[in-house]
Amino acid sequence: MFFKKKEFEIVSPVKGRLISIKDVPDDTFREEMIGKGVAIIPEGNEIYAPASGKITTVFPTAHAIGLTTKDGIDLLIHIGLDTVNLKGEGFTVKVQTGEEVQAGDLLLVADFEKIRQAGYRLESPLIICNPEACKKIVYSDPAFVHPGDVVMKFLK
Repeated sequence: MFFKKKEFEIVSPVKGRLISIKDVPDDTFREEMIGKGVAIIPEGNEIYAPASGKITTVFPTAHAIGLTTKDGIDLLIHIGLDTVNLKGEGFTVKVQTGEEVQAGDLLLVADFEKIRQAGYRLESPLIICNPEACKKIVYSDPAFVHPGDVVMKFLK
């Protein structure tokens, strides 16, 4: 008899402090208008894939990347808050739309010192944009995390 895997993990894309999405000082994320998730206050500059899947969007301003997991979950990795206004300054993208990635692959490098000096907040939301596709989402407790540490689990 074969058993289908029903629990899936989303890992931290960056080293930093994991916080609740409710603690993000941006109404769009805090009120879960885009979806459900967590945020990380980064202490590293490298942003890695939080799951295996396909890059669906690389924003022209390089401040966010969309990824659809092999299990059909749409993720948004948003670097900092209001960083769209930087128009790509401080971001070096390492992937392209349509590219297949594995959890842990390098997606982009962000110059967080430059972003901070420009006056932007560093809280970086990691959002499940289609939470209705999950029966249940379980969030890890706030803690210091490294790339690859589990930050969310979902049941399908």
